[in-house]
Amino acid sequence: MSAIDRRTDTVGLLEGIATTRAIRRFRPDPVTDEQLAAVLFAATRAPSGSNRQPFRFLVLRDGPRAREAKALIGEHARRFWAAKRDADGYDRGSGVTADSPKARLAQVMQRFVDEFESVPVVVLAGLVRYREPGPHEGASIYPACQNLLLGARAIGLGGVMTQWQAMAEEPLRALLEIPDGVGLHATIALGHPEGGHGPVRRRPLGELVYEDVWGQSPRWAVDPPGTRHTQAGPPRA
Repeated sequence: MSAIDRRTDTVGLLEGIATTRAIRRFRPDPVTDEQLAAVLFAATRAPSGSNRQPFRFLVLRDGPRAREAKALIGEHARRFWAAKRDADGYDRGSGVTADSPKARLAQVMQRFVDEFESVPVVVLAGLVRYREPGPHEGASIYPACQNLLLGARAIGLGGVMTQWQAMAEEPLRALLEIPDGVGLHATIALGHPEGGHGPVRRRPLGELVYEDVWGQSPRWAVDPPGTRHTQAGPPRA
């Protein structure tokens, strides 16, 4: 019986979807082989185009190449975050107030990139290409990535998906012997959360769901009672 089988009575599917937070702070506790098998099994149950199952997952823990790969990704992640922190004004406006959402996110992100090499597990999500690259191929890898995160949530782990592999792709490919015909689509940090999961905050359902025509929200698009929302969203024109 897998770790997921033993815990299905603790986290229902809809509850898991509504409470799977992006986890960027991890305890040093190791992730066991059994736990990895459980979350990767969940990942590989995802749908894919023509059921070809082109997804592949390269797990990096504490081997010599894994440590080197984490260092490569961490170095580029710190550069990326430094540029984003400045460009998006995380240290301006409400960012100067220590307990504001903006400041708290900046603190969490800074710690995440500073300590990236100590993340217990990093999973590189790849896709074995059988035709020319295109926007369609994300449909055969990102559902598996979400399944991985939901599987982690089900057994008490947590994680977050990034695109940081793209900034170190060439040296990562050489180091990890990744063939040219494999597209790298995500870097997933995984481990035991420092803190925990809880209800995620999103925009109200009525702002995100339309019916019949674009921009027309249906009357039934109403959040469950007690839902809390966020003000975050894309820049408005």
